[in-house]
Amino acid sequence: MLKFFNSLTRRKEEFVPYDKNTVRMYSCGPTVYSYPHIGNMRAYLFMDNIRRVLKYNGYKINGVMNITDVGHLTSDADEGEDKMLVASQRENKSPWEIAKYYTNVFMEDVKKLNVDIPEHICPATTIIDEIISFVQGLLDKGYAYKTSKGIYFDISKFNAYGQLGNDVSCKKAGARIEVDDEKKHPADFALWINAPENHIMKWESPWGIGYPGWHIECSAIGKKFLGDYIDIHTGGVDHKTIHHENEIAQSDCLEGHKVVHFWMHLEFLQIDGGKMSKSLNNIFTLSDLEKNGFSAEDFRYFYFMAHYSKQQNFTYDSLMSAKNSLKKLKGMINIHKNGENVLSKEKIDRYNEEFLNAVNDDLNMPVAIAVVQKLLKEDKSKDVYNLMIKFNEILGLNFDEEEKLIEIPQEIVVLAEKRWQAKLNKNWQEADSIRNKIIERGYNLKDSKDGYEIEKL
Repeated sequence: MLKFFNSLTRRKEEFVPYDKNTVRMYSCGPTVYSYPHIGNMRAYLFMDNIRRVLKYNGYKINGVMNITDVGHLTSDADEGEDKMLVASQRENKSPWEIAKYYTNVFMEDVKKLNVDIPEHICPATTIIDEIISFVQGLLDKGYAYKTSKGIYFDISKFNAYGQLGNDVSCKKAGARIEVDDEKKHPADFALWINAPENHIMKWESPWGIGYPGWHIECSAIGKKFLGDYIDIHTGGVDHKTIHHENEIAQSDCLEGHKVVHFWMHLEFLQIDGGKMSKSLNNIFTLSDLEKNGFSAEDFRYFYFMAHYSKQQNFTYDSLMSAKNSLKKLKGMINIHKNGENVLSKEKIDRYNEEFLNAVNDDLNMPVAIAVVQKLLKEDKSKDVYNLMIKFNEILGLNFDEEEKLIEIPQEIVVLAEKRWQAKLNKNWQEADSIRNKIIERGYNLKDSKDGYEIEKL
């Protein structure tokens, strides 16, 4: 049984798609005004993880991801400076040039991470007509109103507002957002914003020249590509109580029913136990990792070390541990490739079941990796290799990359594991004795905090 945690109901639920065999899935994409950092990339590994697990369970996917290439303001509450304009001034380029450049950077990064890309990638600037039509629909149904600044959604007309946790009952003008005498409620949000003369990205509309509010693009893109029923909508927890709350309000009011069934949210990636911040100079990109000797695949494997619903702490030490573990895993897979032992059908079925149960239990990848590590300790067997090829439909790792590695004899692998266990048990004399035997046979052990690597001398 495939189960996901649904942020809307706050519980783990069995997943059954509306169309039975095809999953309609929407994923919040990047705002392309700067280099994507590894916290951003964790969100797309999360998306990839869901997509691969769905396919592993036999589902087809109709997926879409937006590209926010039209400026929106720096806060979810329609305040601050336009991000695209800020980037344009910073780099002395047009917003269109900024969007094109950083979209290409983003697509290169997700390619490096071997992310399973959605079937549709939609820049917001390509669906302005659909956005205008969506806003007009809300106006026609009485859910929106016009001010001198643009068109706003009236949250008082949607009794279910706050399903994801945005409590607006105690909000007063000026409490958390800028005072606006024309708003009926402080939490009312912009659907369409009137553009000043110097604003670069703007379009004609029935309400004058302007540009879309941020929240409306996701609803309009979802409607265009997925229709009025969406099985899964993914995104980060930072978008949960405002951006996604507003999406629910817009979409449900226009369609007259609940549009998204499962809302799935990813927790933050922390850096050295704290928040990523430009002021602290602790925002890292994939390029930064590569300059320090790590691959995108090392980061992909690092992602599997924590559940998506928990904050994950990034340090270079933890990434090194993931890198070493991945290299060890690939080496062990290579050992099994030409193995002659036969794994019993009972064991094969058990490993299949354990792995499936882990990934189907709300994407429990740490448990799935534990199953993999247990499997690889089996005697040298082509059956183990074949199972790993199957499991890799979800892991998405490049096992073939290690073909050039010198195959480590099973005898050395066994000794290395015994020596590691002796070390964990603080039996230093036995650990040193086993290490000497390994060295005598022409190999060495390189220890790290969480494991070891076998090297040929």
